[in-house]
Amino acid sequence: MRARIGRLWRLGCSGFYCHVVCAVFISRGCRPALLSMASGSPPSQPSPASGSAYVPGSVSAAFVTCPNEKVAKEIARAVVEKRLAACVNLIPQITSIYEWKGKIEEDSEVLMMIKTQSSLVPALTDFVRSVHPYEVAEVIALPVEQGNSPYLHWVRQVTESVSDSSTALP
Repeated sequence: MRARIGRLWRLGCSGFYCHVVCAVFISRGCRPALLSMASGSPPSQPSPASGSAYVPGSVSAAFVTCPNEKVAKEIARAVVEKRLAACVNLIPQITSIYEWKGKIEEDSEVLMMIKTQSSLVPALTDFVRSVHPYEVAEVIALPVEQGNSPYLHWVRQVTESVSDSSTALP
């Protein structure tokens, strides 16, 4: 384990959030080479044939915790079907420790990693809140500054019709 973490340091991974995400991926058996996006180096693949460059921050990764896999799968399928997200990864068996109503709680949960357009985060949040069983659902989103350009363009393409209709004039 120490050797794997050492390789992450050599990749240039910095910041608390990056270390948490890297630790989750390593604990799931992912190779450190797959985490090179965390180093802040520019994407190595060219933009799609359309020639349009990726606009940093136009795609976001949203994170939602769920009490179990059944709930996570139901929400994941719904947000993809509604085109509020292009892709949802489910990361099982995370442990959350938090304060709730004056008590320290510890629960096993499933983490959803949702890729969507940043402009859709408010609609995604509203939908998750409407179907989530928690009194206060965790929905947080971080803008994606860079990554595999064809993938980021795909995220935008898959969710484009929702984005267009949400910004269309009546």
